[in-house]
Amino acid sequence: MVQVAVAQFAPGLDKERNLAEAGRLVAEAAERGARLVILPEYAMFTAPKMDERFVESAESLDGPFVKGLSELATAHGTYIVAGINQTVDEPGRIANTLVAVAPSGEIVARYGKVHLYDAFGYKESDLVRAGKIGTPETFDVDGVTFGMQTCYDVRFPEVTRHLVDAGMDVLALPAAWVPGPLKEDHWRTLVRARAIENTIYVAAADQSAPTGAGNSMIVDPMGVTVASLGEGTGIATGEISPERIAEVRKKNPALDLRRFTVTPCS
Repeated sequence: MVQVAVAQFAPGLDKERNLAEAGRLVAEAAERGARLVILPEYAMFTAPKMDERFVESAESLDGPFVKGLSELATAHGTYIVAGINQTVDEPGRIANTLVAVAPSGEIVARYGKVHLYDAFGYKESDLVRAGKIGTPETFDVDGVTFGMQTCYDVRFPEVTRHLVDAGMDVLALPAAWVPGPLKEDHWRTLVRARAIENTIYVAAADQSAPTGAGNSMIVDPMGVTVASLGEGTGIATGEISPERIAEVRKKNPALDLRRFTVTPCS
């Protein structure tokens, strides 16, 4: 068994304050026994509007925010996944990057958001460079393999399947899921669908209100919600059971029975 926590809060314009809030949630999750704490997308910095402030806020992977995450991971003996605004070698643009930091303080996996949020009136691609498609980076926590993807990616089932093919048991899904008509319903449905169709756990950490729709959750391979939150700041913890994955896959060997593979479009 591996105890996992999804930590939900509303990051703002002050990166130091965001790190402090992340630290408070990580500490609370660690006290509950969490070996991995998943923070939201854009946990480092979020503005009410997608504009040049996201670019101005960006840092490298060895910058102060990731260094702060590393110190938190070491101090509490936990793995941490979080979304950052990463600098890139292209003026006026950033990368929407997830990092997984180990208790040693090292970055053990990275993920660049593949599908940018150019929908529902937003145009993330105006400022963000899409991540490259390649061999997925996974990381191990006490014998359980974790993979990562970001927010809008959950609408594309092939992203999750690509990670499952790389050996992933649990999907860490940070998000900044913007509230709106039916958006909360889409979120809950899509998170459960990715778990059910891949017979995996999904641990989804959204931003809380007002920047996000909340509803962070941990879902098991049968689509059962193990733990969840409402719209406010907080954490939810749940156990990841390799035995449960094996049990579900014996009942529903969908991965063995499939007749299609995932091939990148470009």
